[in-house]
Amino acid sequence: MNLSTIFQFFVIGINIGSIYGVVALGFNIIYNSTGVLNLAQGEFVMLGGLVMVAMTTWLGIPMPIGFIITVAIVTGVGILFERLAIHPSRNSDIVTLIIITVGVSVLLKGVAMFIWGKDYYFLPFFTSKKYLNFWEVSINTQTLWVMGIILLIVVILSLFFSKHIDGKAMLACQEDKEAGWLMGINVDRMILASFALSACIGGIAGIVITPIVLMDYERGTELAIKGFAAAVIGGMGSGGGALLGGLLLGILESLSAGMISSQYKNVIALSIFLIVLLVRPTGILGHPEIEKV
Repeated sequence: MNLSTIFQFFVIGINIGSIYGVVALGFNIIYNSTGVLNLAQGEFVMLGGLVMVAMTTWLGIPMPIGFIITVAIVTGVGILFERLAIHPSRNSDIVTLIIITVGVSVLLKGVAMFIWGKDYYFLPFFTSKKYLNFWEVSINTQTLWVMGIILLIVVILSLFFSKHIDGKAMLACQEDKEAGWLMGINVDRMILASFALSACIGGIAGIVITPIVLMDYERGTELAIKGFAAAVIGGMGSGGGALLGGLLLGILESLSAGMISSQYKNVIALSIFLIVLLVRPTGILGHPEIEKV
């Protein structure tokens, strides 16, 4: 196996890892404000892709306008999710809230199957030229879109959580909701905003990856599992960690599939996940929580 072939696998891994990273970002946003793992995050991505297909293919709406409408619809789903499912149970324990997200995941998957059926859907590439050739390696131009958008999202979120007052308020809510209330923070509004923001990012992710990954009603579950693994590997709550964890997971999956066997790629992913949990439970870029007694 020559060096150019290995580099090709590496590029494919970056492609896959970028997708895992952007899903992991959605997990982190809700976790940062509520401490809850939203296991319906993959369904936001799935809806982003399928709604965009409906906008552009079924209704013939131009892609830029369809992009805006799709993101607005998926964001609306995230808002309804929080208002109808999470908000009424906001005083429940974390395990109950996680179970609720599983129920919403099943519901959204069922609705998607009813509307779009069991078929696979795709979108055209954002650019007319699909591949760039470099050193006998073909680079998918849509991968550049995915990488560019995820980097932009990471930068914006980092600035939001570190500089903007609402971002700091979201982080404060995760640390201690009661203290947040006492400091004048509208905790309910912050939680609602986190679900809306997470759904918005999920919708954008679904749109940009559908030209690469055929989208169907079941795709969200697979993306949620890999996105969660990426978030844990990188460090729950860390935007940069989500990107790093996703890229690491995707690259190792691609290399193991290409150099060993595709049957082992999920074994490799699970092994990395377990090793990180054993060696560094907080993840690569995560920080241990320090509580005052």
